[in-house]
This record gives sequence, C-alpha cells and structure tokens, in this order.
Amino acid sequence: MDEKPNKTDLPGGMNADSPAPPPAPAGEEDFARMFAASLEATEEGQVIHGRVIKVLKEYVAVDINKKSEGMLPLEDLTEEERNTLNPGDPIEVMTEGYDQAQGFIRLSRSKVVKIRVWDDLQKAFDEGVPVQGTIVAKVKGGYTVDIGVKAFLPGSQVDLRPVRDSDPVIGIQGKFKILKFSRKKANVVVSRRTFMEEERDVLRKGLLDHIQEGDVIEARVKNITDYGVFMDLGGLDGLMHVTDMSYGKVGHPSDLCKVGELMKVRVIRFDRDRGRISLGLKQTKSDPWQEIDSRYVPGQRVQGKVTNTTKYGAFVELEQGVEGLLHISEMSWSKRLKDPSEVMKAGDAVEVVVLKVDRGNKKISLGYKQLLSNPWEELKARHPEGSTVDGVVKNVADFGVFVDVGEEIDGLVHVSDLSWNTRVKNPGELFRKGDRVQAKVLKIDPEAQKFSLGIKQLGEDPWAGIEKRFKKGDVVTGKVTRVADFGAFVEIAEGIEGLVHVSEISKEKIESPAAVVKPGDEVGAVVLGVDRGNKKVSLSMRGYQDELERKNMESYLGKPPDPPAENVGTLGEALLAKLKPGNGEQGG
Repeated sequence: MDEKPNKTDLPGGMNADSPAPPPAPAGEEDFARMFAASLEATEEGQVIHGRVIKVLKEYVAVDINKKSEGMLPLEDLTEEERNTLNPGDPIEVMTEGYDQAQGFIRLSRSKVVKIRVWDDLQKAFDEGVPVQGTIVAKVKGGYTVDIGVKAFLPGSQVDLRPVRDSDPVIGIQGKFKILKFSRKKANVVVSRRTFMEEERDVLRKGLLDHIQEGDVIEARVKNITDYGVFMDLGGLDGLMHVTDMSYGKVGHPSDLCKVGELMKVRVIRFDRDRGRISLGLKQTKSDPWQEIDSRYVPGQRVQGKVTNTTKYGAFVELEQGVEGLLHISEMSWSKRLKDPSEVMKAGDAVEVVVLKVDRGNKKISLGYKQLLSNPWEELKARHPEGSTVDGVVKNVADFGVFVDVGEEIDGLVHVSDLSWNTRVKNPGELFRKGDRVQAKVLKIDPEAQKFSLGIKQLGEDPWAGIEKRFKKGDVVTGKVTRVADFGAFVEIAEGIEGLVHVSEISKEKIESPAAVVKPGDEVGAVVLGVDRGNKKVSLSMRGYQDELERKNMESYLGKPPDPPAENVGTLGEALLAKLKPGNGEQGG
C-alpha cells in the first residue's frame, strides 16, 4: 500500500513507525504470542459477515468478530457503497490474510460481490430466469454483454430479426437468457432473442385473447418498407399497408412515421388462427370523400397545393386526403404545353376551379385556364369567319403554313387551302418564313382550339358552276399534265383537270398509258361525267375517236349530220369545223 494507516487507523492506537514497546513480563509475552498466532491463523478467502466500525480516509474499519479488526480499502468499494456506508452497517467481506507490517487483517469487498454474482448467475441458469445486462462492445461473431461478469452474445441472438448495423446495438439494456454457463471456465453465453421470443409469446397470447377487429390500439413503429409499416403491438406484430395510411397519396411510408414512434391505429383485419393483424391509420379518421359533394361543386374556386406533376397534368391537394387532377389541357387556352412545369411545379400554392366531382371513383377534375381571359373568344370577336387578315408566315410544315396575324394564337393555312389550281406537295415551295400573306378566316373553333385560314379562298373557285361548263357528252381539248399507270390527267381549263382512265385512252388494249400519250400532248376527249363534290371530271379519248370516225363516215356517205343532242353541245360543230385532234373548241 502507498499510504500506511496512521496511529488512529490501527487497533490500540499502534503506528507502524512507533518505537517498539518495552519488554513485557513473561505472562504478557505468552499472551502476545497467542494473539499474534490467532491473527496468523485467519485463513485467506474466508467470507465473513462484518459490521462497519468507522469510515477512515482510505479504509473502512470492519468488525469481523476476530481479535483484530479488518481493514477494507475504500477503492475496493463501488461509488454507491462509498457514499452510503455508515458505522454500524452490516457488510459482507472476504479476508485476504494478515498484514504483518501493518498489523491488521486485509479485507476485500469486490471479491465477495464477484462470488455472489456467479452464485446468482448459476441460480438464474438453473432456474431459467433472465438476467439484466447491457451490450457494451462488438466482438468477433457477436457482442460482449455486462451481466455482472462479461458474457458473450452471438450475433444471431441479438434481436427477433437479423441485425445488420452494429452501432445501434451498443448500449442496449435489457433482459438476457443464459444459454451456456461454466463457472469454472468463466464462460457465459446469453441470448436476448430467446428472452424476447418468450416475452412475445406471453404477450401474444394475451393480445390474441382480447384484441378485436375495429379496436383502436397503440402500436410502435418497428420497421418501414416501401409497401408499408410493421408495428409492434407489444408481443405481436401487425402490418399497416401504405394504402391504409392516408386517404390521400403517400409517396413513401417514411413520410408519415418514423421507427420507434408510438401511433394510434385501428385493427381492420385479424386472422386469429394465423396470428396476422392488418392495421390502418386512416381508418382512425373520417373519410374526407364521404361528403365531398357538399364541399366542392363545379365552378367553385378553391385554393390548393401542387403535390406532383406528370406529363399529362398536375395533382393538387385541396385538403388532407383530397387531391384533384389539373389536366395539361386545362392549364392554358392558347399555348400547347409540352410539360405542366411550364406553368407550375410541386410545392406551388395555386387557385383552381372545380370542373367535375366523381365521389364514387374519388376523382376531382380541376381547371386553371378558366381563371384567365379566353383568347379564343377574343379572337373570334375580332376576326369573324369570312373576314380577311394580314399576317406573317411564322412556320412552314409539310401539312401547311402557320401565320401570325398579330394575336396570341397563330392561324393555320392547310396545304389543301393554298391553291385552287396547283396540287401543292410541299408548302415550302410556295412560302418561306417571314413572308407577308393575306388569308381568309375559314373557321375559329375555341373548343377544338383551331384557327383555320385559307389563301386560295381569296380567289374564285374554278370548280364553281363546273356542272354548267362541262356536261356529259361535251367534246373538250386539253394538254396532258401527267401520266400514271391508271391513266392520264388532262387540263381542260385553268385549275381544272380531268382523268382519262387507261381503259378510255384507246380502243386497242394498251400495256401502259405512257405508250400512247406523254405530258404536253394536246388531246381531244369526250366528257363522261362531272363530280363537283370530289372535284373529278371523267374523260374518254376513245369516245372522241369513235365520234370522229362516225362523222367521217357520215360525211363520206353524204348523209347530213344528226342534230346535236342537248347534252352533247357543240360536238357536231367541233367535228365539222375541224377533224384534227386538238383543234376542237372547248364545250361549255
């Protein structure tokens, strides 16, 4: 020991540095030898029930029912024992032998405690009783647990479910079952999982006996997955599916709860035989869709918050559990939006108009453009159908030309409305971006969002009155404009083409129209029919040849020609005037 007890520390006021006492009489010497022998006879390792005499600076003097007091170092006591120990208190100690130099019996408290711990552990192991402990460190294959002595906790015995992260495990306090026990080898193996399973079985039996569907109970969040939350009911696990967490949309279950949180939930399904419980959070509240018709009516303006945007629109939360869809077509009157984010984004507070409420399917259709002025109605008022507008070519496409007339909305001249006379295959051949043009307003359709213009409508339609100009049986002449496999097209007037089918080109069978005629040839033909609706005129070169031959024969025989029929027109006059193809006058 670093410090020797002072005079008051030793029995009889003796001090280790005091001079030796004078020789005692013979009788006293015998007594002294007997006293010393009795002290030396004190066996090391004896457990004695003593009583505190006095608490000194570094020692506790203890009456151990011997001829000499025992000295217990304060450092051998726990902090709690040092703070609460008083003279007269009973205390159990172990002797460590007689200190000849100091003249007292050395005592130990910690060794007694250790013995008692092992005794308690042995009893707990024999009786299957759990012991209190704390997980203090991670070691190979598991953890170290302080249960009064160091015990080994295998990794598989930490919890009911596998534990992948060791950090939250360190510091856990609780009950542990002793699986293996060897006092001789100082080897103890414990299990927290076994204790939890036994505790769960007891609690589960109690829950199974009393829980009912419809009960509102408290449960603790145990684990969170993408599809729901596992909750501990106190010995029994229940699953709260993501669809049962809220009447509204839930991005992820972790948005509404966190591990360890205590929540009130309702038992919505209970399979007693299999011990499976389905829980619901939203079922603890009233369904906001039940009386939705009374709170939201078509035409009503409401405030909301954008929760999500997709390619087809935005979802707006009107209240907790109630969302409406704002379709992209209801965001703007004139702009053809490619993405709703051009107008709004998640998190924006917006005002919208209720368009339709479908309580059965829990759907609300919303509108945003209804709060804005309608440029289509304004356009229709300023440019009525039939009026002429001036504009600039803004874009040229395969199907037509877009014209900016100084409004928010561009007009479209379809390729079919560019020219009466020319079959336009590519509008870019006639117009370029930036060209100034005039056009007639054909139609403004706010519902379909169409602003149709026409350029050819600024002039006369050559097909107007076509039935009067060309009648069945009329002889016409014209120029071949193009040849196809099925026949030849002949221009018989400006902007008017007729078709001579391959079967009407010659009396003789031909393989291809191109073998008989080619573009630029002047030909004569007879009108077979006129279809103004489809803008078609059917012609026959073979019929022209037949009439020509007939008239030649009549002229040769000297027979006067037949008077012209009403629908034949000037056929006879044309034949008599000139019998060569291409020189006849156009019927009309």
